[in-house]
Amino acid sequence: MKHIFLNLKRFDITPELGGVNRLAEPRAWGEAVTSSIKQVAERYADVAEFAAFLPEAHLIGAVRGAGRSPLGVGCQGVHGADTAAGGNFGAFTSLRTGNAVAQLGCGWALIGHCEERMNLRAVMGEAGAAPEDVEHAVNRVLAREVIAAQAAGLKVLFCMGERSEEVERWEEVLTAQVTEGLEGADLANVRIAYEPVWSIGPGKTPADAPYIQKVARLVKSVVPGVDVVYGGGLKADNAEMLAGIPEIDGGLIALTRFSGEIGFYPDEYAQIVDLYLNA
Repeated sequence: MKHIFLNLKRFDITPELGGVNRLAEPRAWGEAVTSSIKQVAERYADVAEFAAFLPEAHLIGAVRGAGRSPLGVGCQGVHGADTAAGGNFGAFTSLRTGNAVAQLGCGWALIGHCEERMNLRAVMGEAGAAPEDVEHAVNRVLAREVIAAQAAGLKVLFCMGERSEEVERWEEVLTAQVTEGLEGADLANVRIAYEPVWSIGPGKTPADAPYIQKVARLVKSVVPGVDVVYGGGLKADNAEMLAGIPEIDGGLIALTRFSGEIGFYPDEYAQIVDLYLNA
């Protein structure tokens, strides 16, 4: 079974405010996204698992748009604590809990995205944490989030990857991210997305197939049985390459167009999925 994930970040903001949303007005954006791509999930339901991750404000609309299709809907992170019978009844101002999003209809949570890791590092840095301690602390925080998400009945897409200053220690760094970040997790309900942070973004050289393959082999040796998808961006121009790596079980799509009118376009999403699954 392959896995096709979609992470739309803050792509709901329209161009006049610096965003890339040309699909629908913001209040209708979540529903517009899922209703326009659910047919792809239906077409490939026998061979692939699909989920779309959106900002919290759009989850209700996204769930409505996905309907009863095989397209799952997920949040982009959860808090490491939650409500419980006889315990905390909801004092989580500004925080997103697993129970909250599960009751909105979500079945997934994305945890450990490189942007979440960056924010956690910044907070710990402001607190004066020693650099050598920060990464382990980040992993422990994410582990609590994974367990909280699973306690709420959510499947987890767990992101991991090394930064440019960590490339020489990639094996050590990635092993720690996986072992510490997934400690205590139910691995049967985890998928891993590998994000080579050092290679993502304008002007950077994308990771090649041999590099991606060696990382996927490492991850699968550390957590046997867990599927690994490429989180550095499944695109039209790398779909066939990624499909040719046996250790890679799918991909994470974000934007579909990176020049001109940059943004996410459902017809281009369908083309990327076709290229990958039919390669």
